[in-house]
Amino acid sequence: MKELYIIDASGFLFRAYYAIRNMTNAEGESTNALFGFIRSMQKLINDFHPEHMVAVFDGPNNWQSRLDIYPDYKANRREAPPDLSHQMVWAREFCPLMGIPLLDVPNVEADDTMGSVALWAAEQGAKVYLCSSDKDLCQFVNDNISMLHAHKDNKILGPAEVKEAFGVKPHQIRDYLAIVGDTSDNVPGVPGLGPKAAESLLGEYGSLEEILQHAGELSGKRKETLTDNVDLARMSLELVTIDTNIEFPHSSQFFTLDPPILPELKTFYQQKNFRNLLKDVESLQAPADEGDLEYVTVDDEAALNNLVKTLSETKEICFDTETTDIHPITAKLVGIGFCIEPKKAWYIPCNGRLGTEKVIATLKPLFENPKIGFYAHNAKYDIHVLKNYEVDTANLCFDTILASYVLNAHERKHSLDILALERFGKVKTPITDLIGKGKKEISMWDVPIPQASEYCCEDVDYTLRLKKQLEKELEERKLTSIFYDIELPLVKVLAKIERKGMFLDIPYLKELGVEVRQKIASSREAIFADVGEEFNLNSPKQLSQILFEKLEIPPVKKTATGYSTNAEVLEKLRHDYPIVNHILDYRQLEKLRSTYIDNLPRQVNPETHRIHCNFNQTGTATGRLASQDPNLQNIPVRTELGRKIRHAFRPDTPDTSYLSVDYSQIELRLMAHFSEDPALIEAFQNNQDIHQHTASRIFEVFPEQVTPEMRRRAKAVNFGIMYGQGAHGLSQQLGISRREAKDFIAKYFELYAGVQGFVEDCIEKCQETGKAVTMTGRERAIPEITNKNPMLRSAAERLAVNTPLQGSQADLIKIAMIQIDQLLTERGYPQMMILQIHDELLFEIPDHLADEVSSAVKKTMEEVWELKVPLIVNIKVGKNWEQC
Repeated sequence: MKELYIIDASGFLFRAYYAIRNMTNAEGESTNALFGFIRSMQKLINDFHPEHMVAVFDGPNNWQSRLDIYPDYKANRREAPPDLSHQMVWAREFCPLMGIPLLDVPNVEADDTMGSVALWAAEQGAKVYLCSSDKDLCQFVNDNISMLHAHKDNKILGPAEVKEAFGVKPHQIRDYLAIVGDTSDNVPGVPGLGPKAAESLLGEYGSLEEILQHAGELSGKRKETLTDNVDLARMSLELVTIDTNIEFPHSSQFFTLDPPILPELKTFYQQKNFRNLLKDVESLQAPADEGDLEYVTVDDEAALNNLVKTLSETKEICFDTETTDIHPITAKLVGIGFCIEPKKAWYIPCNGRLGTEKVIATLKPLFENPKIGFYAHNAKYDIHVLKNYEVDTANLCFDTILASYVLNAHERKHSLDILALERFGKVKTPITDLIGKGKKEISMWDVPIPQASEYCCEDVDYTLRLKKQLEKELEERKLTSIFYDIELPLVKVLAKIERKGMFLDIPYLKELGVEVRQKIASSREAIFADVGEEFNLNSPKQLSQILFEKLEIPPVKKTATGYSTNAEVLEKLRHDYPIVNHILDYRQLEKLRSTYIDNLPRQVNPETHRIHCNFNQTGTATGRLASQDPNLQNIPVRTELGRKIRHAFRPDTPDTSYLSVDYSQIELRLMAHFSEDPALIEAFQNNQDIHQHTASRIFEVFPEQVTPEMRRRAKAVNFGIMYGQGAHGLSQQLGISRREAKDFIAKYFELYAGVQGFVEDCIEKCQETGKAVTMTGRERAIPEITNKNPMLRSAAERLAVNTPLQGSQADLIKIAMIQIDQLLTERGYPQMMILQIHDELLFEIPDHLADEVSSAVKKTMEEVWELKVPLIVNIKVGKNWEQC
C-alpha cells in the first residue's frame, strides 16, 4: 500500500449541506449534501487516482467517551438539520457502490478512527492523506502523514504548513488546542489565553504539561490564569487528544478502492434524481447494443429525390437542422436530418455536392405540405432556420421538448441529451466532440460530413423514440389539452414575435449612456467624499470593510468571507444610513448601464436593425414565458431611468405606433374566482379599486378616507397572500413589527374568509397529491411539500398557493396570444405582436389600424375565459414603449 486517502465523510457531508442550495428528489427528500459528497469523492478519485481509500463516518453515540470526561462537550452544537440525517444514511449506501471502503465504529468519533488508521498505515510504509478540514487531525502530521484540504484546491499541509498556520509544530497541536480551546467542540481551554500566548508558551516549554509544571515561574496574569485552571487545562488536553487505539481491520486489502458497481450505482442515481451523475455512469458502461443502425448520408440528387418521395408518403416526419449558430435568425443551414422509424435516419448536407440552394428548393414543398406533420426537439429553433430560407413549416404536430416540459415542469432541463440518457440509457455525442470549444472551436460547416451525419441522425432517431413515449404519457396523465391546445400552437406564435423583433433607437441610447455615466461618476465621488477615501465600489469585500468596520454600521448578515453587502442586506439599512442609500442608487445605475444601455445595441441584428429576443417556453415551473438574449421582460418601469431605456424602443416608421394591452390585476381576479370570496367578487364586479377596498375594510374607514399609506399596506397584503408571504416577510416589506404584520394578516383572513379557505385548500391538496394544478390542468410537482426541513416545506406551501394563480395567469395570456394571432392573421394584417411581458402584450401597429386592432385585441383578451369576476384590460398607445 503506497498511499492511503482517509476521508472525513461526516465533515464532507456537513460542508456540502451548507454549501449547496436546496436539491430534492422526486419524493421531495433533500439531496444537496449527498450530491456534494458524491462530487467530492469523484473529484478526489479523478485528481489522485488512489488505489487505497476509506470513508470514515462518526459512529453511533460517538460523543459518549468524551461526554464522560466533560458533560458539556459539543454542547454548543446545533442538532443536525432534519433533512441531513437521511442523506448520511444514503452516503453510507453510496460508498460501497462506488467501491469506496467504509469505516463506521460504534461509540467512536471519526477523528479517532482516522487517527488510528493513519498511524497504522504510516507504520506500514504508506504515504497517508487525511482528507479533512478538522484542525484536531493536524496533531498527526509528519513526513508520512499530511492533511489534504480538498475544498481548498487540494491544498496539502505538511509539518511546515502546519507550523505556518498555527505557529506550533504538529506534535504540539493538541497542547495548543488545549490552551486556546476549540469552540466547534465546546472545548473550554484556558480562559484568557489565546493563540499568541499558546504559541509563545509552547515555544518556550514545549508542551502543556511542562507549561503547567513551570506555571509558578511565570509572572503576572499568565501565572494566575494557569495556576487557577490546571484541571481545566488537563481536561481540555484529554478532550482534544485523539484516541489511536481504535479497532479496525489491519489489512491493506480492506482499504482497496474497488471498481464501481455500475448497475446498482445507476439505480441509486436514478432514485436520487441525479441526472448529471447518471451521465457519468452511462459513459463508463459498455454501450448498449443498438442492433443494425441505418444512418444514411444523402449527398446526390437522385438519392435526395428518392428520399423526398419516401417522406412525401409519410404522415409524420421527425426532423432536425444543423447550423452555424445557436441564434436561429442569424444561423446558416449546414444540413437537415429526417427520421420516420427507429434506428433509420437520413442526413442531407448543404456543404456537400448538392449545395444549400438545391436542398432548400427540393425540400420546400415537403415542409409546406399541410397534410404532413413535422416534429422536432425544440422545433421553434428549426422553424426559424427554415424561415431564413423562406420555407414555412405548415404542420407542426409535436415537439418533444415541450412534451417533456408539460409532463415535468418542475425539472429545469429538458435537453435531448438528458432525456435520451434518462429514458434510453443513451449517452449522446456531445456537440463539443464535433466543433471543439473555446479558442479551438470550429463552425459546424467545417465538421466532416460523416461526423455531422452521424450526429444529426442520432438526434432525429432519439427524438422519434422520445415522441412515442411522451405522447403516450400525455394521454395517460390527461395533459393533452395543455400540450396540443396551448403549448404547441404557441410555438409558431412565438416564432413570429421573435422574428418581427423590436427596433432600437441606438443614437438615443448612446446619448442616455453619456448622461448615466455622468451620474455614475457623480455618485462615486459623493460616496468617496462621505467615506473619506476611494475604494472599489464593485468589491463586496472592500465595501464590507468600509461599511461595517470603518463606518461601524451594525452588520446584518455574516458570510464565510465577512459581512454580506447584498441588496437584501443594504435595503434593510438604507433608511437609517444615507451612505447605503447612495450605494444602492449607484448599483442600480451601474446595473442598468451594463445590462441595457451598453449591451442592447450589441444585440441588434445588423441585417434587420432589430433586437430579436428568444422566448423560452420551458424555463419556468409555473408556465410563464421567459425572455432571453436579451431579457426584455425585466426592463424596469417604476424608475425614471428604466422608463428612459424603454423610450429607446420605438417603431422605425413615423406612421406606426406601439399598442400596449395588459390585464388589470389578473392574479387578484383569479384569487377572487378560485376562492369564491363574496367580498372580493363584489369589489371586482363593481369595478372598485381593490387595494382601497381592502384598506377600507381592514382599517374600518370609508373608502374616501383611505390614505396612501393605508392603501400601500393593503396592497402589500393583497399581493403577499398570493405569494404565501408570512408575518416576517410582510413586516420587513412594510417596516412594521412582526406582531403588527401578524395581526394584519389575521384581520385580512377574517374579512376575506374565502381567501383563507383557498390558501388552506391549496396546501392540503398539494400535500395529498404532491402537485399544484392550474385552471387548465397544468401540473407542477412540488415534492418538497412533505420535506422534513421546515424552511423547504414552508417554501413549498407558498408555491402550492401561488402556482394555481400565476400558472393560470400564464395559461390565460398564452391562450389570448394564440387567439389574437389567429384573428389578425385571418384579417390579413402584417405581424403586429412584438412582446409579451407576463400579463401584458405589446403590438406595433400602423396608425390607421390603431382603433380597429385595439378594439379587437381588447375584446379577445377579455373573453378568453368566463370567470366569476370580469376580465378587464388596460390599453395604451404611444410612439415608443415608455409612452405605453
